[in-house]
Amino acid sequence: MPEIRRAFRTSLLAASLGMLYACGPSAPPQAQRPPPEVSVIEMQPQRFELTVELPGRTAAYRVAEVRPQVSGILQKRLFEEGSAVKAGQVLYQIDPAPYRAALQRAEAELARARAAAEVARLKAARFAPLAASGAVPKQDNDDVQAIYRQAQADVQAAQAARDSARIDLDYTRIESPIDGVISESFLTEGALLTANQTQVLARVTQLDPIHVDIQRPTAEMLRLQREFEAGHLERSGPDSARLELLLEDGATYAQAGELKFSGVTVDRGTGSVTVRATFPNPDRQLLPGMYVRGRLLEGAEPAALLVPQRAVTRDAQGNASVLVVGKDDKLELRRIHTRRAAGDAWLISDGLSAGERVVVSGPLRLAPGMPVKPVAAGAAPAQDTSGKAGHG
Repeated sequence: MPEIRRAFRTSLLAASLGMLYACGPSAPPQAQRPPPEVSVIEMQPQRFELTVELPGRTAAYRVAEVRPQVSGILQKRLFEEGSAVKAGQVLYQIDPAPYRAALQRAEAELARARAAAEVARLKAARFAPLAASGAVPKQDNDDVQAIYRQAQADVQAAQAARDSARIDLDYTRIESPIDGVISESFLTEGALLTANQTQVLARVTQLDPIHVDIQRPTAEMLRLQREFEAGHLERSGPDSARLELLLEDGATYAQAGELKFSGVTVDRGTGSVTVRATFPNPDRQLLPGMYVRGRLLEGAEPAALLVPQRAVTRDAQGNASVLVVGKDDKLELRRIHTRRAAGDAWLISDGLSAGERVVVSGPLRLAPGMPVKPVAAGAAPAQDTSGKAGHG
């Protein structure tokens, strides 16, 4: 009986050893995965120019309404409607015959006055020495001298009448007062015109250069003034007078404008001030009344910190925050304050310092305190070899 028990124990031990041998050596513990890679950018102060886009409309530089200054029958129209005209170019011709005759009559009256004045001058010249010697009464000499002076005045009046008649004759040629583009003609040949009539003949509009009137909110102007006084911004000098223009289709106008003046009164209806700029318009691309947007350079911040918008998250209350790679390459959640959008970035007022590394992209599940491997944004990521097994 004891022999049977010893044999059973021996076979049980052998079976156990066989099972252990079949299982082989125990597998080593699984290797720890490396920290995930995240793309980061290092905060570097940079000069940033602050611009603001404001709505506006174009307005003609000058508009002249063409009207007759003398009465008469309109004989000719001497321009093509919609064409460019120059200052002094003849646009219309009024029948000049009555005014030419009036000029001739005035010239004849001037000649008669000059002849009478010459007779009076000779007589006055003879009477003066006779009156001095007592040969003629002093009263007679005074009368002769007065007649001569009156004859001189008649000559001056005749000259003025002659000049007026000449001006009227010149006014029968209606000229363009400015350079520009002329409109359609509102009256045709044969129309009876009267001096200074309310009906305009045509309008001449100067398009080069052209005005752009922009409405700027007063609240925005006050905010900007506070930032200047607080030292956050510096004035951009002469460049502050420059203005860029965005057209209705979103394209940027090729010519830069110059700020001319800012209004001194506030519109009660809109709470804004009118800012006027002038733009070159040689190709007449801009027409009066067009809706545009002006990009105005307000100032510059010499040491601005810009964070890509994709790196910023906001909570339910709208508070902004970013993930920062801190000491020992561990993530930190940082609350920040943004001042304004700057393209695809945010201008930061506080919460970040120069040299800090902000996460811009990485795995979906990132949490504060997690160790990471920071890689400069734009650099090629390292290949992950943790899942590859070696073969012996």
